[in-house]
Amino acid sequence: MTDPLGLIGATGGARGVPQGGAGGRAGAEAPSFKETLLRNIDQVNRLQQDATRAIEDLATGDRDDVEGVILATQKADTAFKMLQAVRNKVVEAYQEINQVRV
Repeated sequence: MTDPLGLIGATGGARGVPQGGAGGRAGAEAPSFKETLLRNIDQVNRLQQDATRAIEDLATGDRDDVEGVILATQKADTAFKMLQAVRNKVVEAYQEINQVRV
């Protein structure tokens, strides 16, 4: 299964998260949070479109592998749930920052 958010399996921590100290990226600029988020939203969208296409192909008889259709829909569902969890954490962080008194 692919990691739709690109955060799992990176060596030395999460991918896209800058590493401090000598172990960080020397000279290479990490992609911004916005770029990473937009890229992953596009990937989740593609997975959902693939699942929809697989369901339509199964319904019209162009496809006969039910396992593949189930796998495509589960991938899309899992990717969407992960993206929704990230969104919820970002909203929570925003609300917490909003409550800080200056």
